Amino acid sequence: MSGLFTLGLVEMADAVADGSVTALALTEVALKRLETLGPRYNAIMALDGGTALEAARGVDRARAAGQPLGPLAGVPLAHKDLFYRAGRVCTGGSIIRKDFVPDVTATALERFDRAGALDLGTLHLAEFALSPTGFNAHYGHGLSPWNTAYGAGGSSSGSGASVAARLVPAALGSDTGGSIRHPSAMSGVVGLKPTHGLVPAFGAMPMAPSLDTLGPLTRTVRDAARIMSVIAGPDPRDAASLPAPRLDFEGGLTGDLKGRTIAVPGGYYREATTPEIQALMDAAVAVLKEAGARIVETGTPDMALVNALMQVMMTVEAATLHRRWLSERPQDYGAQVRARILPGFGLPATRYAEALMLRAGITREWLAAAMGDADMALIPTLGIPVPTIAETTQGTPEEIGAALGRVTACTRGINYLGLPSLSVPCGFTANAMPAAFQLVGRPYAEPALLQAGDAYQRRTDFHARLPPDCGPVD
Repeated sequence: MSGLFTLGLVEMADAVADGSVTALALTEVALKRLETLGPRYNAIMALDGGTALEAARGVDRARAAGQPLGPLAGVPLAHKDLFYRAGRVCTGGSIIRKDFVPDVTATALERFDRAGALDLGTLHLAEFALSPTGFNAHYGHGLSPWNTAYGAGGSSSGSGASVAARLVPAALGSDTGGSIRHPSAMSGVVGLKPTHGLVPAFGAMPMAPSLDTLGPLTRTVRDAARIMSVIAGPDPRDAASLPAPRLDFEGGLTGDLKGRTIAVPGGYYREATTPEIQALMDAAVAVLKEAGARIVETGTPDMALVNALMQVMMTVEAATLHRRWLSERPQDYGAQVRARILPGFGLPATRYAEALMLRAGITREWLAAAMGDADMALIPTLGIPVPTIAETTQGTPEEIGAALGRVTACTRGINYLGLPSLSVPCGFTANAMPAAFQLVGRPYAEPALLQAGDAYQRRTDFHARLPPDCGPVD
């Protein structure tokens, strides 16, 4: 029975649908692994096993009765603790919200419910989703299943660790400056940051609404495509959720990239990349070329400007959301989080307005320089090997800030541009930690990114490797 933990999300859904496994069996295995291994990686906030088991029995009864099943029926999942479910505590990784009980359910969770997925509980995250490594002064650091001296990546740390350790086959995360892609890269799993607004953010704790995106962390690109087919699409309750073209996320997963062109930008992204990571990027490009893609080299616009404008938007919007709490309860913030929000109070309104007004033009400039006529661009997710927890928490504030800046160098600008990005594991560095590339596309290019990522995974096995000490739990 314990071998069920090796199944991916699509495999689990197919197995429940054809009757080769029960939803109850899958849920029992997942709960046991979450309860046993989850604390080892500080991946769990709260589990609700009783409700999940009863829901699993309901799926099994429906199948036995010949009733139609949803595309995720019987699949056990857990999610970052910023997705609201009515009547359930949602901490947002903070002590300020440790007793907050929302009266609404996030759109994404409602769509999972309708698809038949099972919700086992909530997963660790950085305080108020404000750390690229998974640091949390109140609940402890999210730990990597590959080596607990390293962070799992943040802010969706529990999502990354839980998928990597095979506690659940997939989990939702949020991404404001890389918070899906950091944990996916640092934990060795797939992470998709969709086009801004493609997945409704209603019912998810915001950090900077103009940048926030919601998306999946999974073991395989195919699993991410299945999730996107469930959670994407407009919702009138979310002002940023705009009508989008109807996208087929799974139909193009053929393994063939003939006719696709992938740009490889130099300049800023190469300068932000160590030789060890660059070698892995070059190897990934070779695999994609073998799959039929045409590779072209391109440049980049002024990324210092892109990153600066992104920082303005993030800090001003975060300061606006946290103004009352920072005034009334400053002691209830971790020092690192408080220091990241406070600069937002000192920026003039004209600077924020400038960041908004320049956004569309700078996005066009980035696409022209980094992609040109290509279908997508390939850049590192992290340009450096995964740092240890000590390297990102010890030292002067300036030293810590510089270390965190190196982690986010290749991700944060993409949020300002509002573009989709798919992070895919592509090997390991000398410290035995995972590395990843990201494929960035034009708005609503998710099907093309998924097609390329899937073609890569059909020819490699990095996504299939299991971290040490994550085997069966008897």
